[in-house]
Amino acid sequence: MLLQRTLTALLLAPLAILIILLPSTSVFALICAAAFLAALWEWAQLSGLKNRSARIGLLVAAAVVFSMLWYAHAGITSSVLLLAGVAWWLLACLWLRHFAFAAAPTSENRMLKLLAGAFVIFPAWIALVSIHERVPHGHWWTLLALVIVWAADIGAYFSGRFFGKRKLAPQISPGKTWAGAYGAMVAGVLVALTGGWLLDVRGSQLLGLALLAMPTVAISIVGDLIESLMKRHAQVKDSGTLFPGHGGLMDRLDSVFAALPLFAAGLLLLGL
Repeated sequence: MLLQRTLTALLLAPLAILIILLPSTSVFALICAAAFLAALWEWAQLSGLKNRSARIGLLVAAAVVFSMLWYAHAGITSSVLLLAGVAWWLLACLWLRHFAFAAAPTSENRMLKLLAGAFVIFPAWIALVSIHERVPHGHWWTLLALVIVWAADIGAYFSGRFFGKRKLAPQISPGKTWAGAYGAMVAGVLVALTGGWLLDVRGSQLLGLALLAMPTVAISIVGDLIESLMKRHAQVKDSGTLFPGHGGLMDRLDSVFAALPLFAAGLLLLGL
């Protein structure tokens, strides 16, 4: 499984980097919207929305929202959505503490999870757009945001594998350990420091970026756990089968969805 995951990652990483660095923000936003719609399809399935026509209707409505957000994102809409995204992921920590909440396959719980999906998808997209269009180096800041999450994931895997004993959330994701969380934190901070230095960030701003990486990594772990909770409720192993060894798009983007709003808001506060 590790070999399969590694090979898939080696194929996907260059493609992701090219998508981030080469296109204009408008093209990048369109590509991300398409990927996020595919992830929303999987989220709807995990939420218990089994009717295919209803899921298609949900995606059409979401596409309309993406279009509206694109034309409105330059104003206060962007800041409001970023704050909403951060607030949602902080609230999600309470859901992890009460993991049986909304587990029953009722229509009320399905609607609740679909509503949660909106707070997962749209703030993350706004965060990507706002970072990518920054001047200067917006493309590179976007890459750094994602590399922090990727590095945290790798750091968590290896530190958890070699040192992990105490479980982080055994009822939700038995494989995750506190050692993995610490490894993720170290990896994320080191990448933030390196990336910030390469982007000519110095002094107190570089220290602030390193500090920002810590809650960014922490909330990315929450994103991973929330998706694990959704899969537990749905009684499935993966959100999809798109990527061999990696599952579906939600399996690959869960941490990213959680990390992006907080990282984008942090950059604004730091003046970067």
